[in-house]
Amino acid sequence: MIDAPKPTNVTANRIMQVMSITWSDGHQSMYSFSLLRHACPCAECRGGHDKMGAEPDPGVFALPDEDSPTTHLSSIEGVGAYALTIGWEDGHHYGIYNWHYLRALCPCPECRS
Repeated sequence: MIDAPKPTNVTANRIMQVMSITWSDGHQSMYSFSLLRHACPCAECRGGHDKMGAEPDPGVFALPDEDSPTTHLSSIEGVGAYALTIGWEDGHHYGIYNWHYLRALCPCPECRS
């Protein structure tokens, strides 16, 4: 069985409002903070536990970027060896973005095709 790619480096640029992940297979993903917030995987943002899933809602890729406290990053923390949790300036900090979810959320043309 082939292991799923895992991050080897994660950086966040608050000025450019972008988080970058370099994966163990060499791929690099660049996420706008807006995309990350629009795709928050918590039950509140997804509309309840019955709407939770391993894949992001495809509609998040069509949403416009925002510049507001909801999309201003306040913190990023590792969750064990499997995920990140992101805190936002509006106080929201409930989403756990696991590696599979983040890789599926990669907005690059290669991953979106």
